[in-house]
Amino acid sequence: QVQLVESGGGLVQAGGSLRLSCAGSGRTFSLYAMGWFRQAPGKEREFVAAISGSAGRTAYADSVKGRFTVSRDGAKNTVYLQMNSLKPEDTAVYYCAVSRFLTSTPVIRPDDYVYWGQGTQVTVSS
Repeated sequence: QVQLVESGGGLVQAGGSLRLSCAGSGRTFSLYAMGWFRQAPGKEREFVAAISGSAGRTAYADSVKGRFTVSRDGAKNTVYLQMNSLKPEDTAVYYCAVSRFLTSTPVIRPDDYVYWGQGTQVTVSS
């Protein structure tokens, strides 16, 4: 059974940092594109960052570019999201996901993801 478990969320002041982790089990994800999405109350789920299966190419939403960094450790079947210079508008539940594609290109459409974690809450106070 495939499982994705996020961790690392919490409460942080504006300007602070958090590092989210997403550990996968049940299959090897190292060749699949993976991504991070977030959903704030009353809003739709939105793309945050993605990393390709090979070559480690990345893509970011404009709102987080320059502040967030996505990375992965294939040996640990884990993907990370380093979040710096956090803003109150970054407050949301953050989800990691695995796409259906073995690709060297980042995948940014939620519909192209098949496995999702349960989410971890990130709250940024002003």
